[in-house]
Amino acid sequence: MTTDPYAWLDKSLTTIHRADWYRSVQTIQGLPGAIVRLEGQPVINFASNDYLGLAGDQRAIAAAVAAAKEFGTGSTGSRLLSGHRELHRQLEEAIASLKQTEDALVFSSGYLANLGAIASLVGKRDLILSDRYNHSSLKNGAILSGATVIEYAHCNVEDLEDLLHQHRQQYRRCLIITDSVFSMDGDLCPLPALLDLAEKFSSMVLVDEAHATGVLGANGAGCVEHFHCTGLPLIQIGTLSKALASLGGYVAGSSTLIDFLRNRAPSWIYTTGLTPADTAAALAAINIVKQEPQRRTQLWGNVNYLKHLFAEYLPHLKLLPSQSPIICFQVDNPQAALKIAYQLKASGIFVPAIRPPTVPTSRIRISVMAIHEPAHIDKLVQTLTEIV
Repeated sequence: MTTDPYAWLDKSLTTIHRADWYRSVQTIQGLPGAIVRLEGQPVINFASNDYLGLAGDQRAIAAAVAAAKEFGTGSTGSRLLSGHRELHRQLEEAIASLKQTEDALVFSSGYLANLGAIASLVGKRDLILSDRYNHSSLKNGAILSGATVIEYAHCNVEDLEDLLHQHRQQYRRCLIITDSVFSMDGDLCPLPALLDLAEKFSSMVLVDEAHATGVLGANGAGCVEHFHCTGLPLIQIGTLSKALASLGGYVAGSSTLIDFLRNRAPSWIYTTGLTPADTAAALAAINIVKQEPQRRTQLWGNVNYLKHLFAEYLPHLKLLPSQSPIICFQVDNPQAALKIAYQLKASGIFVPAIRPPTVPTSRIRISVMAIHEPAHIDKLVQTLTEIV
């Protein structure tokens, strides 16, 4: 008698449904923006990572269209074979200029950048110390590397130092990995303290600037610039898909690091190069970030305005500590999170419910953009006041 080897899938889905962990897509029509059409309904968009509002900017769109017309829709191969275009190099130089590093390397996604960089830098004789709340791409890059992986308590410098004292001498190399802005909490890593420990224990530091690039720092260079750590030895990862309004990822650092990754990072060597359109859109976005600092000023004005209204009208909310445009408040369980998100959507506001296993506790995650108007923020707070 044979057994269906796929029967377990239905049982697993049933378990996911019972826990209220089930996920499905919601279709957005039209251009990205502060107001979008979600499954036919106009809603104020507080769910986007498009922090500067550039994904619908006509300059980025025009750059993408022009590149597609000139170079085609696809890169047609890996960068080391037929997939390299001068646009790729221009984008890498622009990233290095923004981040004030010697060089940069563009990957086809931020996830691939983390997988490739981490798996190339350390191996079976090495140690990775990873923040417990790190993004999936950091955690899976650590697993892929084959190194010994130990998690330290979230943003806990003392715990990290204890682990370094206990384990560092047993391994050839050590890599400390962390998000700079934690995407499901909104807080920042203690980067200066991490770099101090790295120097003390002869360790490397890799920081993922996905939600900080274009947003933090005097010039939008990210958390590294925000903490005045520009020029210090570390490895910077980031995405082009959030404030930079495109698709792809990057590694920025020393010219030696980048040259090494070109030769050793499997997720760069064996992956088709970023499309010309995506490359050109990201390049246009970086130029806008440099030329229009007022976008960041407007973004932080909106963040501070929302925090002020929360303090005045919703002081009982369990807000997570945030130093970014990501503002979250905790709720008791997945069912409560789903109910609040549904009620907000019914009132014309798009805010996602974030549930386990993505996060340890259920929450409502609000993403603020530069292009939100005060009336959008007012309506969000007014509606939450009525719901919560």
